[in-house]
Amino acid sequence: MSAATTRSRTPDRLCAEAVDLARAAAEEAAAPGVVGEHVGLVSEGDRVVTHFFECKELGYRGWRWAATVARASRAKLVTLDEVVLLPGQDALLAPEWVPWSERLRPGDMGPGDLLPTDAEDLRLEPGYSGDDEPLPTSAVSHEMAELVEAEDAEVTSGAPAALPVTPSRGTIAAIAEELGLRRARVLSRYGLHVAADRWDDAFGAQTPMAQAAPAACVTCGFLVPLGGSLGQAFGLCANEFSPADGRVVSLSYGCGGHSEAAVMPKPPQPAAPVVDETRLDPFPLRPAADSGSVPEAGDEETAELGHS
Repeated sequence: MSAATTRSRTPDRLCAEAVDLARAAAEEAAAPGVVGEHVGLVSEGDRVVTHFFECKELGYRGWRWAATVARASRAKLVTLDEVVLLPGQDALLAPEWVPWSERLRPGDMGPGDLLPTDAEDLRLEPGYSGDDEPLPTSAVSHEMAELVEAEDAEVTSGAPAALPVTPSRGTIAAIAEELGLRRARVLSRYGLHVAADRWDDAFGAQTPMAQAAPAACVTCGFLVPLGGSLGQAFGLCANEFSPADGRVVSLSYGCGGHSEAAVMPKPPQPAAPVVDETRLDPFPLRPAADSGSVPEAGDEETAELGHS
């Protein structure tokens, strides 16, 4: 049977009565006035008891000062072991610490901020330099060293722009420079896939906007093609009225701003009215005189006055 199982969980009487000793030790370790009432005790083992006191320190709600006392076997003198500040069941605790590299989110960087890239970043792989020498733009290259020396001495045999910073034409390094591969590091296959998944989630075929679009971006006149392997699946939106303006969009994405979405409809033509109220119809005030009709009495008098 182990020693742990033989220990009594009943608090030792002398240790349990040493409340004043525990309080004095807690007040000595804490600031004045922050040790509150005695809130309980617990037996830690044979002749070992921990006393708990309320903590009145601002910002430490639910914490307790814990003072552990003990005495030797057959001894009546109780001594102090340690004093610590421990959280209680309802203590206010700080959130779990997360490294900054895991807390960083898109849009967190501001002007002047620097985001160091890990040397073993899986999103990147070494670029092609064409030889074993460092790239001309590298901080350890001979060309950059000459520029530093020229700035320090303020005297140079030639203009800094004339120093060799680009590979000679016709070399493999020149071709790599033209293709954009002659850099210290370029995107790895993993980096390409991660970027593609992120862009497809934001502006891809499964978004609600694309589901309701009349056509895909691959047929839109506002799509700017991308170079490289990503150009097979993505492009850049240049429609200022689109929600994806200036963003990388999947070729299967779409929105209502598609260049060929619809032709402007013609103004509606109303049906012919039953009663045309927009036209005036002439109505004579009296019927036209008929040659075979008998003149009325008023007409004969008018005719006689005309002959007289």
